[in-house]
Amino acid sequence: MKYLKITGEAKLEGKVEISGAKNAALPLLAAALLIKGKCTLTNLPLVSDIKTMLRLLENLGATYELKGHSVTIDSSNVFNTKALYDIVRKMRASILVLGSLLSRFKSCEVSLPGGCAIGQRPIDLHLKALEKMGAKIELVDGYVRASGELIEANIHFDKISVGATENTILAAVYAKGITTIINAAQEPEIVNLCEFLIKAGVKIEGVGTSKLTIYGAKELKTDFTCEIIPDRIEAGTYLCAAAITNSNVEICKINPEHLGALLNKFDEMGIVYELGKDYVRIKSANNIKAANIKTSEYPGFPTDMQAQFMALCLMADAESIIDERLFENRFMHVSELNRMGANITLNNHIASVKPSKLQGTHVMATDLRASSALILAALVAKGTTYVHRIYHLERGYENLYEKLSNIGAKIEVLEEAE
Repeated sequence: MKYLKITGEAKLEGKVEISGAKNAALPLLAAALLIKGKCTLTNLPLVSDIKTMLRLLENLGATYELKGHSVTIDSSNVFNTKALYDIVRKMRASILVLGSLLSRFKSCEVSLPGGCAIGQRPIDLHLKALEKMGAKIELVDGYVRASGELIEANIHFDKISVGATENTILAAVYAKGITTIINAAQEPEIVNLCEFLIKAGVKIEGVGTSKLTIYGAKELKTDFTCEIIPDRIEAGTYLCAAAITNSNVEICKINPEHLGALLNKFDEMGIVYELGKDYVRIKSANNIKAANIKTSEYPGFPTDMQAQFMALCLMADAESIIDERLFENRFMHVSELNRMGANITLNNHIASVKPSKLQGTHVMATDLRASSALILAALVAKGTTYVHRIYHLERGYENLYEKLSNIGAKIEVLEEAE
């Protein structure tokens, strides 16, 4: 098993190119099952979650050709509509094939995705929406067994859910009539999914708003190309790396419009940056001010950036307060940061983060974003930090170690002793 050795107090400088968004690519790969032919996705991030989803598509009968960061998927000969536990258990986003398979084939079995390190993420909203569209849902031996011809419905989500919105959109593609989703998630990744389906010939109204209207289609176009949006969470992570080390670093190949909540927080914290059409450059962060952060659905502050900003807040001039509203277990990085000398206290879903001088030590990554927070802390810690269980990082960050090394981070990838 690999681990990282990071020597702290390094100054960073240079440019980081951002990869495609994992959280946009996964629903697009699921959507490819709706295409009775070929479609191509560009700007594909080559991370382990993507490889898992491609394996699932292959298991269902689709074929694909991967060329660099572009993949062409052919779903014309999909023969299997059972998504096996052995694959689905490795990644929760696999549940998104449920909407596609049910919409196209009128029946499917998809393994329940199981637990998640950062908290409970039930799929009850997904299933209720499908039932309202006419599906018969049974839970049998750990699988969701869904069947029936889907029809138009008005879906009103009690709470905002990205996954449930995506699954309902996918299910509505071949449904008879018009499906309306109220209180839909508005993330850029949802917009990217709608763009893909519009290219395929689906009529969708309200893209980017909380009310989506999807007109069921009889046939979809084939042989089209859709570009995956830049990863706003990866971009935010490298922006935090530049800020926490007070370094001049340009983060490029991004969509700054997707980073509004993060850049607003940088303004509040006194971090000086230059904003371009497709880049942000950190210019100065030598006097970071304390911040109050509350996570919420897009366009609010993303929960996927909470851990990274917690590391950044350790460099602030006063106590910061972080209120995590979306996941009940998303503070597992706190104990590891405290091992490095951080002064962070928890009270239920609120973390109090006091300015701290960090010291390198051995720490354990617990989930994807917690892992990146530990790396950020290691960049400014005195001495050497060893980050273990870095397989979490490889789920969502493409070439993280190389990208950091290229801008001056002293980082090595080593193998654990047997």
